[in-house]
Amino acid sequence: MIRLIILLVFFTCYFSKVSANCGQNGVWLQVLGSGGPELSDKRASTSYLIWHHGKAKLLVDIGSGSMLNLEKADVNINDLDAVLLTHLHVDHSADLPALIKATFFTQRTTDLLIYGPSGNHLMPSTTNFIQTLFGHNGAYRYLSSYLDGSESYTIKTIDILIENKQAQTIIENAKYRLTAASTHHGPIPAIAWKIMVGNKTIVFSGDMNNDNHTLNKLANNADLLIAHHAVPEVATGVARDLHMPPSVSGQIAVEANVNQLVLSHHMLISLQQIKNSDAEIRKSYKGPVHFADDMQCFQP
Repeated sequence: MIRLIILLVFFTCYFSKVSANCGQNGVWLQVLGSGGPELSDKRASTSYLIWHHGKAKLLVDIGSGSMLNLEKADVNINDLDAVLLTHLHVDHSADLPALIKATFFTQRTTDLLIYGPSGNHLMPSTTNFIQTLFGHNGAYRYLSSYLDGSESYTIKTIDILIENKQAQTIIENAKYRLTAASTHHGPIPAIAWKIMVGNKTIVFSGDMNNDNHTLNKLANNADLLIAHHAVPEVATGVARDLHMPPSVSGQIAVEANVNQLVLSHHMLISLQQIKNSDAEIRKSYKGPVHFADDMQCFQP
């Protein structure tokens, strides 16, 4: 009997932590991928899912491994309205072909919107990226019918100009208000996203070091800020040019009056420093701080 009770407690705790999906009411954030590009972190690469009233509506980034967790979350991909990309690094975009191929086995009829940054000499624009993948001369050209209008739905791509350092309202309708702001991620075109849905505001920093100082205003009074925890506080050089340390995440959360702060996109070097990272954040930000794992749900 004691052994049975222990087993019941174990399975209850386990499945409550890695539940299939989030609550059926209101707005929820689910972390599909909390890792980076390393293969030894035992995590999917960066990806987030916004649920609204029990339906998965928006994907923010779609890194490698995230589509397996999308399946575990029991998502109906016909419910997805859009994919929002912060930038086009592999660990933020690699599973996009898997998502598009999966729609072949559904009865999707609604166009899929893909938003992402414009390009530069190092990276294509999001539109060119999608053409390189799925165009008539693309790597996955057998899926080109999803671009040319001959399928039951069409992929529609919108580039966000990274030269514009001001917050840009991308779409505003009865369901959402989506706002983007250009960020500094070394030489890589990158943007942060602000999503307003169901009277809740969720902001995603993406990978950035805050040199553009755009996230502070974008995240103003956000219910939830997802900031990336890719480097420890002592990071210097190239790492610091690409990513902000925990203390900067905390300072932004204070300046923006954020209700909750979620740290994600962990790297091995930052996972080893979680206690120190938490201490650095707590020097300024006194609100709830969460270090995310795959499949976790957060309610704004």
